[in-house]
Amino acid sequence: MREAGRPGLRRRARGRPRREPGPLARVIARVVVRAAAAASRLVTGLLGTSPVAGRERISEDELRDLVAAATVLDPVERRIIDEVLVAGARLVREVMMPRTEVVFLSAALTAPEAERLVRVETHTRYPVVDGTHDDVVGFVHLHDVLLRPDKVPPATVGELAREVKRVPGSKRVLAALTEMRREGHHLAVVIDEYGGTAGIVTCEDLIEELVGELHGEYDTLAEQTNAGLPTTVDGRLNLADFAERTGVTLPSGPYETVSGFVMAALGRLPVAGDEVPVTAAPAAPAAPAASAGQSPSGWLLRVLALEGRRVARVTVTVVRPPEPRREVGLPVRPARGRPAGPS
Repeated sequence: MREAGRPGLRRRARGRPRREPGPLARVIARVVVRAAAAASRLVTGLLGTSPVAGRERISEDELRDLVAAATVLDPVERRIIDEVLVAGARLVREVMMPRTEVVFLSAALTAPEAERLVRVETHTRYPVVDGTHDDVVGFVHLHDVLLRPDKVPPATVGELAREVKRVPGSKRVLAALTEMRREGHHLAVVIDEYGGTAGIVTCEDLIEELVGELHGEYDTLAEQTNAGLPTTVDGRLNLADFAERTGVTLPSGPYETVSGFVMAALGRLPVAGDEVPVTAAPAAPAAPAASAGQSPSGWLLRVLALEGRRVARVTVTVVRPPEPRREVGLPVRPARGRPAGPS
């Protein structure tokens, strides 16, 4: 069941219920976190280097070089370490559920009022606010609202609220996952640089960044990765997942998602039908016979639908360079010789 919001930014389809992490997910989380936390120590140990001495001086690029040069690691082990390094470098704000997608409950609601609300949602945990969305006082679990004994007098949501963890949006994914597991938190409120609520993040969101999408028996099939173009994507996809799914790398800027890129490129609020061209990076020089008509000149992003003021769906198509026009002339007919006449 979804944690107090609509589907996540990565690959979750709309309306897909968010489930509790099962035994397999918990085992994967323990293995990934322990492997990532000890990756540097493990690799340097395998290479015959002290895992403690000078480890502060080993950069991520140097660690990647060590992994690439280690003959004792098989391809699967190399891929796992590389994926942990890549995903662990992401920030929490890149994978969080943004505030506009989160369902909040007011602390002043009574338990029966909250029960009517949560029965129409597909979430298990709801942040509780006392006033604005920036004043999160805790969270309630679905069991707190629906499984209360009948003899207990009605209480307010504020009285049922549990303590909620807060993490900055600039925190690394791997560090946030390790901290949340150590402290026993499944949900955390993400705080922006101004002290306001930026969104929420769950342990499952962080685990999926490290090991990929976790599917349950009731999950709908996710959109196919690298399905080819043209294709339609969710505007909430972050730039890395967009590049992974479409093969199109968007320029970096003051945004995290495809919707943010479209808005920044337009310089205004988007409307359905807006189009944003993306120019392909210049390719390395190649032989004309091998490169003619093969690489696209760019791509075109077209806004299909909006949710409020946010881009909900975007179509991505390929823009290919025009083929050079060939001049086709009329065949030249040989001149007929004139018969020789009297001079």
